[in-house]
Amino acid sequence: MLPALNFDPELLLKAQSVRVVFFDVDGVLTDGGLFFTEQGEALKRFHTLDGHGLKLLQRAGITPAVITGRDSLPLRLRLKALGIEHAHFGTEDKRPAAELTLKALGLDWSQAAAMGDDWPDLPVLTRCAFACAPANAQTDVLARVTYVTTLCGGSGAVRELCDLLLVASGRYASLLQEALE
Repeated sequence: MLPALNFDPELLLKAQSVRVVFFDVDGVLTDGGLFFTEQGEALKRFHTLDGHGLKLLQRAGITPAVITGRDSLPLRLRLKALGIEHAHFGTEDKRPAAELTLKALGLDWSQAAAMGDDWPDLPVLTRCAFACAPANAQTDVLARVTYVTTLCGGSGAVRELCDLLLVASGRYASLLQEALE
């Protein structure tokens, strides 16, 4: 059975070397909305399609990493449940955090992708071999990325990028076949 996905071949070529993907949280893994309880605790909504996409990346040998300006227990619990080992919390200057992860993995920017939605993400997005933004990202971010998803942050945009990277890596069809069995 052939996959139903169809990405531009040039886009897939640009993504073939990706071995690590940096993700922002607010506006990428979530819809960017912040809900606060009376006690001041931030609540976040995560999409299950995105979570499964992150797990599939790991199975394909592509490391998902998170770099976020915020920190919260719900976020930490979600990342732990997804098995994401490389995460930087409360990080406003994201480039050094990305460089630490690259060094820890023995990789360089030419093997990295990133997905972000606003100006704090630009120092990472502009250095990666493959930069992506959700459809609802800030205008100047949209103008500087390789790929803009059809979906919005928190609504499956991360899964869309994961699927693209899985197709580029040659693992999508075999992972789909495993799911069908």
